[in-house]
This record gives sequence, C-alpha cells and structure tokens, in this order.
Amino acid sequence: MNIQVGIVEDDRQIRESLAILINGSEGFCCIHTFENAEVAIEEVPTLQLDVILMDIHLPLKDGIQCIAELKPLCPHIQFLMCTSFEDTDSVFKALKTGASGYLTKTTQPSKILDAIEEVFKGGSPMSSHIARKVVASFHYTQVENSELQKLSVREKEILNLLSQGLRYKEIADNLFLSTETVRTHIRNIYEKLQVNSRTEALNKTYPK
Repeated sequence: MNIQVGIVEDDRQIRESLAILINGSEGFCCIHTFENAEVAIEEVPTLQLDVILMDIHLPLKDGIQCIAELKPLCPHIQFLMCTSFEDTDSVFKALKTGASGYLTKTTQPSKILDAIEEVFKGGSPMSSHIARKVVASFHYTQVENSELQKLSVREKEILNLLSQGLRYKEIADNLFLSTETVRTHIRNIYEKLQVNSRTEALNKTYPK
C-alpha cells in the first residue's frame, strides 16, 4: 500500500518537483497538492492522506497556523515540515503545534523520501542541524532552571535580544521602551547574574 502524501507549498516549481519525486518512487503516491493553507484546511479533512509536507512561508495563513487548524481535525495525519526557515523559533513552534518532523528545502530528494517513510512509521525525522538545535534547547533549559530563573520575564526578553546582537536602541524600539529603561534592565541583569558585560552574561546563560 502506497503512502498517501499531500503537499502544501506556494512555490509551483517546488510543489511540482516534490510531487514528481514522490510519484516516481515506489511505495509513495501524491495526487493532492495545495498552493496555500486556506485550500488545504478546506480540503484535507475530506481526503485520505497519511503524510503532509508543509511549508511555513505561505501567502496568508502560514504553515504553522495550517497545522494548528488541521491537526485536531485529522489527528492521524503526520505533518512533516519542508521549509527554508531554520530559526529556532520556527522549529519549536512547528513541533509544538503538531509537526512530527522538520526538514529544510536543501534536503536531498532521497532523504525526503526516507523522512516521509520514517514519519509515517512513527518517527520524527529532522535535518541534522535542526536536530542539533533541538538538542541544544535541552542545554538551554538546564541553564534556565538555574541562572535564567533569577531574571524577570522582561529581563529574559532583553537578554534574548542581546544574544541576537541588537543594540540598546534597537532593543528599546523592539519592546517599545526607552533606551534608558533598557539600560536599567541590563544593569539589573548584570547584577543578578553577577557579571560585568554582555559577553559574560551571554556566556553564562547561553552556553555553546
């Protein structure tokens, strides 16, 4: 019995290439593709699909929102992200929403097929560097239980923006605060963590 695969992807060339790959491989079948989340949300519950390859960047609702609406309606379907988004926030939002695997669009065709089969059988396939991000999150969680718990929610937000290399004014603009307020929060962060610089604070809370 073929694994019935659906594709939600707004790029026609990528969508058609994936469908050709799947239909040209023994044990797989793809006869349903969708160019946006809205059509998928309407049609998928009426179809017999096993796995859906889901992009994140879509015209209106994104792929994560699409999964959030479809997963309760189709709990048997396994959602496998196939996207160019590699940031930690996108990875964890997708996994928390109901995705069972996460691939980047640079994944080799043969590995995409392997991932479809793996997720169909109950696995959670991920591109290697995506898996590394997931593993790294456990280290971050351990630190959060010790060092970051000393900080307020606002201080954690500011520290996170510092880790992204933002300047004080950029952090202020991002959080709708004054630059002086940001400076005050950062002084408090340094005091609580018993450090004297941005580098020391990040090394203590975001270990490599």
